[in-house]
Amino acid sequence: MTEKHPDFMKSSYFVDEPGNWHMKAGAPKELREQLEQYLQSLEEPNNEPGTIYGIHIDYPY
Repeated sequence: MTEKHPDFMKSSYFVDEPGNWHMKAGAPKELREQLEQYLQSLEEPNNEPGTIYGIHIDYPY
């Protein structure tokens, strides 16, 4: 299965050090905001009823 990478990952400003993703100095505000939103989305699990980390679980009955 393939997943689409966010646009900021293709930028020359993006630094993908393990555990330390960040943008180089001078990165456009739009790219910095995209990175911040992406990182926040990874931290916030979807806590809707019937889901585990955003994955819908059917009731067994």
